[in-house]
Amino acid sequence: MKESVLHFRLSNCLQTILELEGDLERLQLGHVLLSEFSQLREFMDRIEMVEIDEEDVRRIEAATANFLEELQGPLGLSREGEGSHRVVQ
Repeated sequence: MKESVLHFRLSNCLQTILELEGDLERLQLGHVLLSEFSQLREFMDRIEMVEIDEEDVRRIEAATANFLEELQGPLGLSREGEGSHRVVQ
């Protein structure tokens, strides 16, 4: 049971990152990260077979939080730029 909770938490981190794919495509350097998305998807397909422990999941959760924090600035600028190009009907 505990391992299924750990797998869920790990899966949640990876899914959060994968949901950023569209936003990252708009970033100038986003193409560097996009090559990793297919590997993340493949890993998610096999996630239940991976042995993990609480410490591993905590490190991945912290890394995911740091990644999201680092992207706030660039993604915010990207979204602001989009807003200035939208046509109001």
